[in-house]
Amino acid sequence: MTWPNRIRLFFGLLVVLAIVAVCTIAFNQRQLRAESASASIVSQEYSVGSIYAGTVTEQLVRAGDTVKAGDTLFLVHSPLLARDLASESITESDLGVPVDPDGTLAVTSSVDGTVSEVFAPVGDFAQSGEVLAAIDRAQTLTVEAEFTLTSRDYGRMSDGTIVDLLLPDDRSIRGIVTEIDVETVDGLATSTVTIESAALKAQSLEGLYRPGTPVRATLHLRDDGPLSGVSDMLRDFREQVGL
Repeated sequence: MTWPNRIRLFFGLLVVLAIVAVCTIAFNQRQLRAESASASIVSQEYSVGSIYAGTVTEQLVRAGDTVKAGDTLFLVHSPLLARDLASESITESDLGVPVDPDGTLAVTSSVDGTVSEVFAPVGDFAQSGEVLAAIDRAQTLTVEAEFTLTSRDYGRMSDGTIVDLLLPDDRSIRGIVTEIDVETVDGLATSTVTIESAALKAQSLEGLYRPGTPVRATLHLRDDGPLSGVSDMLRDFREQVGL
């Protein structure tokens, strides 16, 4: 073989080895990631109700309004409360909310947040304990995501696993897994994963940062070795051919 041919062969082998290395690394990386089947932003939701049964006489908030703990959301007139106040069987300090002697009490928010829904407009009669409104609590935004995983992939995931979250505006933020619920069907684990992100919790409840906003979540599965993906591929191949 002439020297020019030897040189061409040498560089040809280098190119082949480089292509194989790149493909191996790319495959290995894909094996270490799992994309969510579905994912969306959620928050802690608090219900607000009336202590006494009565008629809603004033509605001070609407869905989408921002409220602080202690803000009055509704006024409810209750003849039963008026009777109890007159008989001194109960006092304003016992209730912990503002009341008038005529039996009108203030229904207040116990948390900071955003009113997500109002169930009792002015004129409605509310039973004692009946929910009048729901509030999405501030600084509690998390993500719930569903993944369909093999048993092997499920074993590579745990509390603290890193997750990339892609928002609808193409902004990417990072979070960690804090809770995993799993159901296994036909060897596949359908996992509902709760993901917390400091960047998400710091956001106000507005714009894209609201419960229900869809996101895409990518799990970074634990790497069990420098080429765990290749090993997994060979294991899957052996299982498929029955070896």
